[in-house]
Amino acid sequence: MQMRQLDHVQLAMPSGREDEARAYFLDLLGMTEVPKPSGGAGPGGCWFQAGEVHLHLGVDPDFRPARKAHPAIVVDDLASLITILTAAGVEVEPGGDLPGRTRVFADDPFGNRIEWIELEGTR
Repeated sequence: MQMRQLDHVQLAMPSGREDEARAYFLDLLGMTEVPKPSGGAGPGGCWFQAGEVHLHLGVDPDFRPARKAHPAIVVDDLASLITILTAAGVEVEPGGDLPGRTRVFADDPFGNRIEWIELEGTR
């Protein structure tokens, strides 16, 4: 048995704040909203996709933002992403370089930490 790929990441969000999620992930980051399947996905929340990146936001009645645990999403132009986020008032925290990659951290509208990575040689 081999693990082949990560299908999606789910982050929690507070109830009733789907419009904020859409403003951030659709309008700001340019992701596409994908329909949640009927039954089993639970009420509220939103699912988004950009290329092979699938991000699900699910409502948690006892919501607390993920401050340490986080998804790490690879982008092909980190400088442009930083410009987009900072222009929208999102605080971007340098993550320090790792071998072969540059990274930053920025929170979603609910305080969930997201790591953004550019791999060496992808620009």
